[in-house]
Amino acid sequence: MASMLLQHRMLSKEDEVATSGEETEVRREDQEKINRFSKLHQRELLLEDQLKAKHKDKEDLEEVSTELELADEDELVPYKVGDSFISLPLEEAQSLLTAATEQIDEDVTKLEESMGEIKEELQQLKVSLYARFGRSINLET
Repeated sequence: MASMLLQHRMLSKEDEVATSGEETEVRREDQEKINRFSKLHQRELLLEDQLKAKHKDKEDLEEVSTELELADEDELVPYKVGDSFISLPLEEAQSLLTAATEQIDEDVTKLEESMGEIKEELQQLKVSLYARFGRSINLET
């Protein structure tokens, strides 16, 4: 009789766990999804940092371009190439600044596209993992 009571308690505990979703077994595919989510989240953070840096670079270039509009056309202006500055005619420096700004715009577009793809996949993984584990998993970042 005691063993039946123990079995009954075990079954009702198992039933309780199954219905509440608290003790869901983590399968290999679940762990792979969790790992993928973690990697994508780290990648998203890295891309956000790169995007902020590109926006800062673009602001700096726009500020320099504005200042160059006030420069004398016959004057040579210092232009940074790598770690060195070279003296260039104003028109050439403005042309290089325009090209650099366009390159940054292209880079920003690529980063934003990559972030969009990552966010989409993160959302799909969230839906899948929350459907499987409910409140027992926290994927909020």
